[in-house]
Amino acid sequence: MMGWFSSNQDNQMFLATIEPKDVQIQQYLGVVNGEAIIGANIFRDMFSSIRDIVGGRASGYESALAGARQAALDDMIAGAKKMGANGVIGIDFDYEVLGETNGMMMVSVSGTAIIL
Repeated sequence: MMGWFSSNQDNQMFLATIEPKDVQIQQYLGVVNGEAIIGANIFRDMFSSIRDIVGGRASGYESALAGARQAALDDMIAGAKKMGANGVIGIDFDYEVLGETNGMMMVSVSGTAIIL
């Protein structure tokens, strides 16, 4: 079975990027989504610029992006649970740069809430 389980808020939630063939879906409830926006930090920007010059990974950005991705996922799961779902399939993440000076990044995630 392809997918993973999240134990967010003391309940398990089935999550999958596709519609698994070996999972029986009782009901499709509708589209759910979650978003998180992070701002660029001047010190993180400065150290990332230095890191770009000498090589390596920008761990400050990676950590911020991972946190935003998890926050968006948690937001989507909460929306699915409000609909009475115990799973979300067709999950898709999108990333956008926002602001006049591209000073913010938005992570959005969407999927279809289901009852297994």
